[in-house]
Amino acid sequence: MGRQGNSSPRKTASAPGSRGGSGATRQPSAAVYRRRRLFVGTALLMAMALTFGGFAVAGAFSGTEPASSTDGATGSAPAPGASLSETAGSEPTPTPTPTPSCNQNLVTVSASTDKAAYGPDENPLLTLKVTNGGTVPCEVNIGTSQMEFLVTSGADRIFSSKDCQAKSEDLVKTIAPGASETANFPWARNRTLEGCSPIEAKPGAGGAYYIFTAKLGSRASPKTVFQLS
Repeated sequence: MGRQGNSSPRKTASAPGSRGGSGATRQPSAAVYRRRRLFVGTALLMAMALTFGGFAVAGAFSGTEPASSTDGATGSAPAPGASLSETAGSEPTPTPTPTPSCNQNLVTVSASTDKAAYGPDENPLLTLKVTNGGTVPCEVNIGTSQMEFLVTSGADRIFSSKDCQAKSEDLVKTIAPGASETANFPWARNRTLEGCSPIEAKPGAGGAYYIFTAKLGSRASPKTVFQLS
């Protein structure tokens, strides 16, 4: 005969954390809940950081540049080639003082003779003198195209160096302030006519007085008187 005993199957205890035969589950502990909440919170913060970080990068590389100002100023960039001193309001270069120009009204002409009276065999030496009475140098045309040695007696035109002048030339010279240029003409005590027409008459002598006037362009000298014997 076999051993009699309890014929119902034996129940064995389930190990902790394992499922029993009835299908019941064990509730998670408090530490597990804390770890789950920490993981969820960390994931949420990372998602937010990525989201806002994406907006910041997109704004930095967008096609429009935000207007910027410093202390409310809206100055523009210096023009190409401009130095810093030019854009910083540096003092302008002073304008040079213009050099004074010659005052032609201060250029004068004078007339003189080498003697006050001449004997029968002496020819007068007529001198034209140009003087710069200004304070700066002057360019003056003292060529034969401008000069004239004129001898008169009252209303009688006795002689002019232009009547029979062979050549008419320009000669421009720079005359320093206070300096002079002179030209001499020996007069042969002859008469002339405009165009160098022939004339046989001679100036009178025997103590007659004559007037010499020197001319340079539109300038005329004071009259100089001399005597022919």
